[in-house]
Amino acid sequence: MKSVEAVKTLDEVAFISRKLKLNAKGNTLYADVWEFGLQAALRISDLLSVTMAEALTGRLVVVEGKTGKTRSIKLNAKAVEIAKARHAAHPYHTYLFEVESNRAKGKPVSRVAVAQAFKAVGGEMGIQLGTHSMRKTRGWIMHSSGVSIEMICKVLNHSSPAITMHYLGLTQAEVDSTYDAFVI
Repeated sequence: MKSVEAVKTLDEVAFISRKLKLNAKGNTLYADVWEFGLQAALRISDLLSVTMAEALTGRLVVVEGKTGKTRSIKLNAKAVEIAKARHAAHPYHTYLFEVESNRAKGKPVSRVAVAQAFKAVGGEMGIQLGTHSMRKTRGWIMHSSGVSIEMICKVLNHSSPAITMHYLGLTQAEVDSTYDAFVI
């Protein structure tokens, strides 16, 4: 499996949202997954299992599939807005990101379908965009806004700040720039 990248600017984040809406010709499903995923910072398997009822409460309590750890996530205003809009458009859906096709009625969209939609947009932009890019992007944007590695570690539910630093993919050029920025 290839490593996916974080999107490193808010302009690029917004561009991806617009492209996902355009590529889907009016269906906002993949754009909503992208935008909600940026807010919740969940792994895709956990994100796709979120029910409509859970999302509408404004707080998610998730037992992570990968780690078995329990996370409590307060949904911000944007995440709640997405949930309310999806509920208004699809009041009978069980899952927040449920598909409309008759073959998969009552099931969430597949991670493969989400990965394909993201990969197509990433290809247009020249970046490796995948389902994990939402988590990485949230971490990167928090880091570049001055949030401590320890807090990002807690938000992403990593076991140590060292994992978070590796996860963010700090490049040698970024490390080198600190030597110019901080002349003592």
